[in-house]
Amino acid sequence: MVNSFFAQNLRYLRERQKIEQLELAKLLGRKSASSISEWEKGTYTPKSGVISDIARIFNVKIDELMSVDLSRPSNLMSVAPQTVRVPILGVIACGDPILAEENIKGYRFESPEDLPGGTLFYLEAEGDSMEPTIPNGSHVLIREQPEVEYGEIAAVLLNSDSEATLKRVKKQGDMIMLMPDNPAHAPYIITEDNPARIIGKAMRYVQDL
Repeated sequence: MVNSFFAQNLRYLRERQKIEQLELAKLLGRKSASSISEWEKGTYTPKSGVISDIARIFNVKIDELMSVDLSRPSNLMSVAPQTVRVPILGVIACGDPILAEENIKGYRFESPEDLPGGTLFYLEAEGDSMEPTIPNGSHVLIREQPEVEYGEIAAVLLNSDSEATLKRVKKQGDMIMLMPDNPAHAPYIITEDNPARIIGKAMRYVQDL
């Protein structure tokens, strides 16, 4: 079943955010823009899970995406507030700047007024080493900075700057330890043989249902 509101709203929201069809396709985990083009033409409407993802990306409600003309000025303030893209980092290429394009695997769309200052990015928490503080699979907002205070959670690069991890930073004398919050995991002690580099401070996490 084709939904004409969805087709025109998708095109309107995408162009308003200056997002190319291929870029939106990648945000939705697709390799090509062919589906985006068909949706905008009204050839067919995607499944409910995809519609939910699109509503989240553009910060609108699903029922408004499907049943309201969002291009009308009377709707803009209530359903399409200003948003910014915060990059989500994947595997970090050795030697590249942290926010190099090849390190970015996607984006989260946020309201600027809800964000702290500084250069920001997200890392996805993998594993349970920081539970219960940070759940597995959540996205952790990181502010780029080279140091953190004792006991704060930092994003740290390991393995020749290619692998990022989240750990609590503690010091004992000249020794720096990266501590998990889950006692089932062992701490990581930074040495010449086990180097590490702090790239930012964990500010908060978000988790999609």
